[in-house]
Amino acid sequence: MALQQGTSNHLAMARRSKPIPKAHRPKFHFRAWRKFRRLTQQQLADRVDMSASSISQIESGEQGFSDVTLRSLAHALDCQPGDLLSRDPFVEAAESEFEIYVKQLDAEKRRRALMILKAALDDDEKQA
Repeated sequence: MALQQGTSNHLAMARRSKPIPKAHRPKFHFRAWRKFRRLTQQQLADRVDMSASSISQIESGEQGFSDVTLRSLAHALDCQPGDLLSRDPFVEAAESEFEIYVKQLDAEKRRRALMILKAALDDDEKQA
């Protein structure tokens, strides 16, 4: 009986809890990975047997997710579960593209490119 009473108290507290305000929600990368893989919410939902509405709510932080859901989404998006939580694929892709481009430059062009980049960053700091 005590277990049931404790459980019902826990459920009552859960029902009363307010959603986490948007400013305080952790920043995960579900949406970025879905877009990186060029999938719609419905296409991803179909791959993991969920509704597009649930995908939308997970992406916006309005709905939580279990470890099983996290692993399913990672598998469907061809990445690791931790990637969905901590890595923006577009940032990494841009860094890789930049590195590939710079490596193709000869030494003199690389030196000039570095000077231009430093000047642009200095301008940004002066304007801030």
